[in-house]
Amino acid sequence: MSNQASDRLQQNVERIMHLWEKRARDEVNASIHHDSLVLQDSLPLYLNQLVDELSNRIDRTPARIAADEVESTRIGKKHGHERAGYADYSMTQLIFEYHILRQVIFQVLEEEAPLEVRERDIIIGSIEQAVNDAATQFSETLRDIQELFMVTLTHDLRGPLNVVKMGSQLTLRRLKRGDSHVDVAVRMLNAINRLDSMIQNLLDASRLRAGQSLNIEFEECDLEVLVQEVVEDLSFAYGERFVVVCDSDIRSYCSRKEIRRVIENLAVNAVKYGASGTPITLTLQQTETQISLTIHNEGDPIALDAQSILFQQFRRTISAEEQTGWGLGLFLVKSITEAHQGTIEIESAEGTGTSFIIKLPKVPDRVA
Repeated sequence: MSNQASDRLQQNVERIMHLWEKRARDEVNASIHHDSLVLQDSLPLYLNQLVDELSNRIDRTPARIAADEVESTRIGKKHGHERAGYADYSMTQLIFEYHILRQVIFQVLEEEAPLEVRERDIIIGSIEQAVNDAATQFSETLRDIQELFMVTLTHDLRGPLNVVKMGSQLTLRRLKRGDSHVDVAVRMLNAINRLDSMIQNLLDASRLRAGQSLNIEFEECDLEVLVQEVVEDLSFAYGERFVVVCDSDIRSYCSRKEIRRVIENLAVNAVKYGASGTPITLTLQQTETQISLTIHNEGDPIALDAQSILFQQFRRTISAEEQTGWGLGLFLVKSITEAHQGTIEIESAEGTGTSFIIKLPKVPDRVA
């Protein structure tokens, strides 16, 4: 292979970037908002790297090839990182930029003579790798930006929400029993608690997506007392629909706060999606090493295809589309359960209703 392609590319880097920018401004909507230097960012670096890949003046030792791959990846990721920082750029537009660049490179380099097959393969392979690197980094950077936004937003919401919550609690305490405004105050407080729970779910989901673990603090818990407390609170909002069936003296090492969230979430879901007016049964059982909590409701079964997505974040079944929430509740139920080294199962069939079954070790390995 001669150096003609490498030399022509080196001589035409500025022209290629000029032609590329002109087409990008005509065909990539997001590009019209940026000046020339911002728009081009790392692409001239990429072209210079491609000059070296096409050259036969450089001894292509395994070490040199590996170094070039590292540098090429760095440049591609730099481009993807920078594009993700612009709110108007999408993944599709990022990839399209590279398609335009490939077309312009071939257009300029083949003006005088066709490229050799090997030269075309090098260019195509290089462009494909650059697209992969840029797209991967674009996704990772966009995810990080979204996570930071979510954490910041939910944190900032907590302040005014706590003020409203405290005010509602104070108002409720000062109202006399039988006052017609008690029901309004209770509804307000329940709505605030639901919003607070949704915010906490967003924060926890953000941590999990970022690869962090939930902050689980284990302590000895009387699970029967915990279930009874949850049922008492829920009965205040949803009526006397809850039935507790429990073995005696069920204790475990767990996070009282997080297991309470699991019970509340599953019980409220049973209210939302179960048959109206039918009982919701919470059953606690134990063996020597394991505790089982089953929350059962009557009503239509959950289809098998819907069961497969129940525990995925931001996914909702058709029956849940009209309900409020982020679609994070069951994702977090599963995450909390697994953080306790437990499992969650679903049993749902026509005529028998739906059961969510949580199984927890009495003493998780990290506590034993």
